[in-house]
Amino acid sequence: MPAETPSAANADQRWTVRRILEWTTAHLRKHGSESPRLDAEILLAYARQCPRVQLYVQYDQELTDPQRAAMRELVKRRANREPVAHLVGRREFFSLEFEVTKDTLTPRPDTETLVVELLELAKTRRTAFQGRSQDHVAETDGLGRPSYGVSILEIGTGTGCIAVSVAVNLPYAKIVATDVSEAALAVARRNAEKHGVADRIEFLHGDLFAPIPAGAPFDLIVSNPPYIGEHELPKLPEEVSRHEPRAALVAGPDGLDVIRRLLAESPRHLVPGGSLLFEFAPEQAHTVESLATAAGQYAAVRVVKDLSRAERVAIATRGE
Repeated sequence: MPAETPSAANADQRWTVRRILEWTTAHLRKHGSESPRLDAEILLAYARQCPRVQLYVQYDQELTDPQRAAMRELVKRRANREPVAHLVGRREFFSLEFEVTKDTLTPRPDTETLVVELLELAKTRRTAFQGRSQDHVAETDGLGRPSYGVSILEIGTGTGCIAVSVAVNLPYAKIVATDVSEAALAVARRNAEKHGVADRIEFLHGDLFAPIPAGAPFDLIVSNPPYIGEHELPKLPEEVSRHEPRAALVAGPDGLDVIRRLLAESPRHLVPGGSLLFEFAPEQAHTVESLATAAGQYAAVRVVKDLSRAERVAIATRGE
């Protein structure tokens, strides 16, 4: 958006919502944005402090000088490849809004497949438990919650988007979430509080399973681990390679270092018949299946495709 102000006498040159959206979309497309129109809408709604949908009913409204100044700065930073989520401090995931900072991986739509599969498995395990117990309604844990609640462990919670989404959708779930980053955990706690589930998620600081005490088995373990190879990082979009935390992206030469540890260490933290679910890059699908099978501790391994039909999620189930 040019710095000069169009003549007020020329109505066609006024900086209206419509004109700014059109100019910003073209400008961001020229600077490499993969979703320039969406970026423009999110940034303009943020600059005007209004819902995105309001832009469409106020197309001919002219921006105030403070709004134009704010938009100009946002567009400048976006053109320099700063992530939109970092600029506005939030991102939608699983129909919920999450705080995002430079200390967290930005939630992505592909990861919603992981949540969908986790919810389905959790519901199945709860139904099976209820079928075995005639007194489940009267049973409670030390916090007064139903003891038939499914226990879930998330490794590497980041923004908390997975744990919080599950807690919102499964009021009977008991969730523990770990992360090696204290800064990320602080964001996750705020997101849990924002969505009213902080009392049902225990956040622990440490590397992978380090903060989990022995003898604390879970029905389900879930993770969106780092899975980018070191040589691949420079090839990623600048929004990712320059601005997202490296530890949340890169996992050794082939990107599988953390996944190997998850496969090796999860069985001793799973109940018999419990499952490990994790995300990976589509091109890793065959290797991931081979690693899970070679671990020799899983009775079944399957791969799930995301909405774009790319292989995205692995589910490894411990034997009964």
